[in-house]
Amino acid sequence: MISFNDLEKDWRIDKMEQVVMKGERRRLAGCNARLGVHGKEVSCPLVRITIGGVTGYGWSRVSHEAAAALVGASVSDIFCEEMWVKERFQSIQFPLIDWLAKVRGIPVYELLSGRTWAEPLEVPGYDTSLYFDDLHLKSEADAVALLQEEAMTGYNAGFRAFKIKVGRGAMHMDLMEGTQRDIAIVNGIREAVGPHCGIAIDANNGYNLNLTKHVLKETAHSNLLWIEEAFHEDDRLYRNLQDWMAEQKLNVLITDGEGLAAKPIVEWAEQGLIDAIQYDLRDYGVVNWLVLAKRLAKSGVKAAPHNYGGFYGNYASAQVYPAIEGFMYVEWDEAQIPGIDTSGYSVKDGKIAVPSSPGFGLHVDDAYYESKVSESGWTV
Repeated sequence: MISFNDLEKDWRIDKMEQVVMKGERRRLAGCNARLGVHGKEVSCPLVRITIGGVTGYGWSRVSHEAAAALVGASVSDIFCEEMWVKERFQSIQFPLIDWLAKVRGIPVYELLSGRTWAEPLEVPGYDTSLYFDDLHLKSEADAVALLQEEAMTGYNAGFRAFKIKVGRGAMHMDLMEGTQRDIAIVNGIREAVGPHCGIAIDANNGYNLNLTKHVLKETAHSNLLWIEEAFHEDDRLYRNLQDWMAEQKLNVLITDGEGLAAKPIVEWAEQGLIDAIQYDLRDYGVVNWLVLAKRLAKSGVKAAPHNYGGFYGNYASAQVYPAIEGFMYVEWDEAQIPGIDTSGYSVKDGKIAVPSSPGFGLHVDDAYYESKVSESGWTV
């Protein structure tokens, strides 16, 4: 049972600040099936909340006006035993959860799971950085070599699972030429990283049913873990694909759900048409994920929360991992932002080591943060 009896009744939100913190990935990220170059820059709208003299930091898109309406609320207004954070305050749930864990002197993973760890927590993660960085290359062999090199960068950084963007023929290349390059790159990366690493592919809805079958058949020997967003969610098409994979004896999971997902997607998953749901951890929120995961677990559906382009989601996902039933892998988009110390986290042999320091384990330079708030943020 969740309890908040340890919190002082007169504690209130005294102050809230927000600024968009900016940093960079280790290399420029190229296109996917439906978008242009993603670039090197990352940004994180970071809120600092102060309650009872204790601060909590976290990702939040809360507006200045909405934040002003929340200042002054008491802890009894904010927290509840049924769902951790009441609906009115879920737009600032990440800084609130960070604050609560700091007040109790424990990491978020212990706070949300209700368990303690004698040894440091380690969770599985995958490198999500393998985009269409090869479109300038005419030679398929050169394209394969480039993506193999990028995959090995992730391998040498400690990852043992990788997600590869596919769907080059949807917009950026001739349909069959692009599809053939997808296949060659997937098989080439398998050759580079070896037989024991997990490999998933993500088409960003750039395939249709027949292209999906073609790619899965041509990459069968690469033993894919999952195919993500093969095409926009459609129960008839996914049923057909599941039946076909069973006939072909292909053990590839179907994952979907990020972005503008179809409303019945959870019901379709419960019917066996989708193997894992991928609602974004930040936008969907920890509170909703904790509820959803219990529902999914009843029918054996896995969780694979989406995180790309958000920096903060790397660390939030790793902390939340033990509290979400069926969580397969943390999606890791490596980047650094000045003023935010992420050194408590490390990657080795496919596992992300999660710090046991209170909160989300990110150490923000208060002076640097305050200077950025003064430059371009807001305070209420």
